[in-house]
Amino acid sequence: MSVDTSPVTGPESVFPQLEPLLSRVGKPIQYVGGELNSVAKDWSRANVRWCLMYPDAYEVGLPNQGVQILYEVLNERDWILAERTYAVWPDLEALMREHGLPQFSVDSHRPVGAFDVLGVSFATELGYTNLLNAVDLAGMALHAVDRTESDPIVIAGGHSAFNPEPIADFIDAAVLGDGEEIVLKISDVIREWKDENRPGGRDGLLLRLAETGGVYVPKFYDVDYLPGGRIRRIAPNRSGVPFRVAKHTVMDLDAWPYPKKPLVPLAETVHERFSVEIFRGCTRGCRFCQAGMITRPVRERSIETVGAMVQNGIEQTGLEEVGLLSLSSADHSEIGDITKQLADRYEGSNVSLSLPSTRVDAFNIDLANELSRNGRRSGLTFAPEGGSERMRKVINKMVSEDDLINTVATAYGNGWRQVKLYFMCGLPTETDEDVLAIADLAKRVIETGRQVSGRRDIRCTVSIGGFVPKPHTPFQWVGQTDHETIDDRLAKLRESVRSDRRYGKAIGFRYHDGKPGTIEGLLSRGDRRVGKIIEAVWEDGGRFDGWHEHFSYDRWVSAAERALEGTGVDLDWYTTRERDYAEVLPWDHLDSGLDRDWLWEDYQDALEEVELDDCRWTPCFDCGVCPQMDTSIQIGPTGKKLLPIAEVKHKVTA
Repeated sequence: MSVDTSPVTGPESVFPQLEPLLSRVGKPIQYVGGELNSVAKDWSRANVRWCLMYPDAYEVGLPNQGVQILYEVLNERDWILAERTYAVWPDLEALMREHGLPQFSVDSHRPVGAFDVLGVSFATELGYTNLLNAVDLAGMALHAVDRTESDPIVIAGGHSAFNPEPIADFIDAAVLGDGEEIVLKISDVIREWKDENRPGGRDGLLLRLAETGGVYVPKFYDVDYLPGGRIRRIAPNRSGVPFRVAKHTVMDLDAWPYPKKPLVPLAETVHERFSVEIFRGCTRGCRFCQAGMITRPVRERSIETVGAMVQNGIEQTGLEEVGLLSLSSADHSEIGDITKQLADRYEGSNVSLSLPSTRVDAFNIDLANELSRNGRRSGLTFAPEGGSERMRKVINKMVSEDDLINTVATAYGNGWRQVKLYFMCGLPTETDEDVLAIADLAKRVIETGRQVSGRRDIRCTVSIGGFVPKPHTPFQWVGQTDHETIDDRLAKLRESVRSDRRYGKAIGFRYHDGKPGTIEGLLSRGDRRVGKIIEAVWEDGGRFDGWHEHFSYDRWVSAAERALEGTGVDLDWYTTRERDYAEVLPWDHLDSGLDRDWLWEDYQDALEEVELDDCRWTPCFDCGVCPQMDTSIQIGPTGKKLLPIAEVKHKVTA
């Protein structure tokens, strides 16, 4: 095994300087590290060193499945070292700047700037300012072109990396799709480059990565604009760089049963459970859903692998809640067998099972009863998304009002008292009447629950999010609804619910104003010119923009006005403007596998309120993913069982 020429001891830990400051900040435990199943490796024995970042607070970042998987995959190789870093809260940031402390890893408290790679996983675009802050705290140049060979290369991943153009100035590279295999390939390229004495310097390494065809390096692409502000073309500026960069798809999930040793947090986090991803991808075809589009095709984990992962995860963590996760978990072809056999295995123990939001048409009471067999009967969550039948046809959410009412009637009739319904506001072609239909639906849910249960303590919580058009979806061309219209419709909806004394107190109402969605829309469909806005917001103190208490709409608007002055485009141009088919979109050179013509045709179907079936169970609709990416839908049933049925320790009763 080759070994690079880094100092034997590696960079010193900053913890001796950090520790005296922790008594002066909130939740100091989040910066200490040493969690159960965390890894501390010998710096000198590693050829390639990664620092993985989730650009949010520890309590949000630590449970992130993607980062945990990559952390474990990388650390399993004896020649690779991987540590983690998270965004620091403003109180610690101020002290770090005052005392000259750099951004650090939580595993060994080494400076982030000493690693070979800073890999950042973006689940939302509102984490962009936290990236800039971490890069600056690490002592690195903010702009990638100004960094030296001694600086880590900054690689973006996650769903937001499918349009990394707004942060193109700040990252060295981006990776699309599943990360398990590509992080190892990147590590191989870095090791080879270092072993050869780093030929070509930093650009030499980036060119090697770009030439693989699976890593996007923004500096190797030029963007030309038309006089009106639209993009004329995006093209490579040197030979060997592909015109299009493809996403990565792991086809055999059973071969990657991670995380095997999930991290157990020291501080309270947003999810206190062990999660098993039971399948990846979705073909339901909800037109608003970027996650469902970019993760195609569906690839199921086998019932045997799911069972082994659950058993191992419980043993490794001591956690008692197991989340069976995916974009639509009840759609797993063997979900009934999985839940029943897991419930059999852990009956009488403290282990409970949970599913995330469940599709109305995939729910059945047998499934719900298995999930609550250990006596934990919390609320059920369903996502109709659109308030009216018409709206659900537009977004291809094929759920009728009667479907929903029959489902909640079954739930309330079998002992549930609480149902949560999730909707979106600001969807394409939406009217006031479509939104007000949410109130009528919620009232009908309460009335149905009262009738079937014979009780008055029935509750329904209505949660509403603002719709944001996303790249690589049929709605990528849509003009976003302005925040004033969204706020007005939500106010009318709230009044409709509260004014009816028969139901008002039984219906909870949760929503956010439309302003954060406008900024998310700017960042979601922006091009490289938006980078100047992000930088201006960060310089003005913007941090943690995904947190309501830290977000400032006025700061973003002011920054956009300054940064876009003289360009001929403005905030509305990026958000509320309708795009036409011929327009070159900022992400057109990044290949998610989806055929652009198919996306456009599906958009036209949406405008005509035409529904499209799930291609898992119907003939192919030619979205492009399977033939283009050399992939295929993988579903059961396998006919297998959860074997062996392991003995579990049952709770002791007095």
